[in-house]
Amino acid sequence: MIKEKINVLVVDDSAIVRQSLSRILSSDPKVHVLGAAADPYIAVTKISKQVPDVITLDIEMPKMDGLTFLQRIMSQHPIPVVIISSLTAKGSELAIKALELGAVDIIQKNTLSIDTFSDNSQRIIDVVKAAGKSVVRRRARSRETSTTPRSSSNTSSLSVTSNKIIAIGASTGGTEAIRTVLEQMPIDCPGITIVQHMPEMFTRSFAERLNSLCKIEVKEAQDGDSVLRGRALIAPGNYHMELRRSGSKYYVRTHDGESVNRHRPSVDVLFFSAAKHAGKNAVGIIMTGMGADGAKGLLAMRQAGAYTLAQDEKTSVVYGMPKEAVKLGAVNNIAPLNSLVEQTLTSINFRMA
Repeated sequence: MIKEKINVLVVDDSAIVRQSLSRILSSDPKVHVLGAAADPYIAVTKISKQVPDVITLDIEMPKMDGLTFLQRIMSQHPIPVVIISSLTAKGSELAIKALELGAVDIIQKNTLSIDTFSDNSQRIIDVVKAAGKSVVRRRARSRETSTTPRSSSNTSSLSVTSNKIIAIGASTGGTEAIRTVLEQMPIDCPGITIVQHMPEMFTRSFAERLNSLCKIEVKEAQDGDSVLRGRALIAPGNYHMELRRSGSKYYVRTHDGESVNRHRPSVDVLFFSAAKHAGKNAVGIIMTGMGADGAKGLLAMRQAGAYTLAQDEKTSVVYGMPKEAVKLGAVNNIAPLNSLVEQTLTSINFRMA
């Protein structure tokens, strides 16, 4: 039975934000705001009376911080949570931690001002509706991700680029999926380019966190960065990233062009550029996320001779982007999250033989 409306609980210590979010969400006929809470303790009382389908959650609040509340939710009774966070270095780091703890997506709190309602209301609604369809799982209360020291890399080995590249696109649920993939990558893997739908500044914290966890180097891309073996470049929030080629060397271009599929960065922008400049030397991977961004670009990659993969429905938080790519015939193979790296490297080795 399909639910007629997604029930949402708004949790934020700011009355203005609570009112703004409630008004934006209520404007969609498929969303119902159950209520709002000024802190997690009030939220718990409301949840005990009626469990929402989605919670929007601020991180920095009095009495109990959002991370502690999120951890309790995900360990006891998982509910899809969308994080509301300010555009600050501290806020970005905490938001990335929240995604690790099981939050579905991030909304940038700074975009909730009166002046930007018309520009961002649809994004807010889309994220909450996607969260309402997402699959969240119970998390251990004291879960800590172990860090593996990065192997020392010879500078000369990293100065030689591979003529193979991997292009990855993801959205809702993608931060943890990308972490899973990058942690499995060997130190000498082909250069990787990634578009993850994420607000400006959050991508830097995301890249820094991954860099501390992975054997390979992970960084937020800068215009002109080389795509090297053992390196993953993440498109900066609010900037498109394209793959370019100069001789046998690959590099990226970042720019603030028009949004594509309502996104900047856009997965399609990256994938179309990979099709053009890497062709059969590329592997394209489309992962968990809402909408259809990346589907047409992945099709272009496949038509150019690239090997293309889609994350399967069972392991996707939101099976939107992979589903659309499969429907277009853009995908060579569908695989669970933990098999994507193995299939990627196997396909590259086969093509290199």
